[in-house]
Amino acid sequence: MLSAKETEKIFMNSEALLTGHFRLTSGRHSNRYIQCARVLQYPAYAEVLCKGLAQRFMNDRIDVVAGPAMGGIIVAYETARHLNVRAVFSEREEGIMQFRRGFSIRPGERVLVVEDVITTGGSVKEVIEAVRNLGGVVAGVGALVDRSGGKTDLGVKTESLLTLEVQSFLPEECPLCREGLPLVKPGSRKI
Repeated sequence: MLSAKETEKIFMNSEALLTGHFRLTSGRHSNRYIQCARVLQYPAYAEVLCKGLAQRFMNDRIDVVAGPAMGGIIVAYETARHLNVRAVFSEREEGIMQFRRGFSIRPGERVLVVEDVITTGGSVKEVIEAVRNLGGVVAGVGALVDRSGGKTDLGVKTESLLTLEVQSFLPEECPLCREGLPLVKPGSRKI
């Protein structure tokens, strides 16, 4: 099994663990940011990380791996490859997370929902709802990084390769803003 220490080393080697003043997808601010795109740009790292994630669900009879666009696409594909199952991704259309492009979840299929980084679990909860709306059974959630320090309860078996407790602040309470540090939005979604 891939250890948290080995995972962190991979993130450091790929410069995917950043420090500064960041606006998170949730709108909150933080002094640390995980930019998984930087680690996933290296196929060898993606293979090692997703194999480590897949190993945690080998005995859960997974039929499909699903992830949210954008961050979960590579993670879903590579994890599914190691589990020898289908990979699909969901995306928002008119603000609603759904499966498009001919992707489907058949009633009763056991689905592993994966994500690159979990902060509040918002995107993962939307994918879980989309899976259940199609009759799928959510067998678990896997993430490369859990930024909540393990505090996000998704109601199913949840595994992450690296758990970090990273402070985040409401914008109006952010000490980094009070210090006048420039705010960066490194993610892919606009708020």
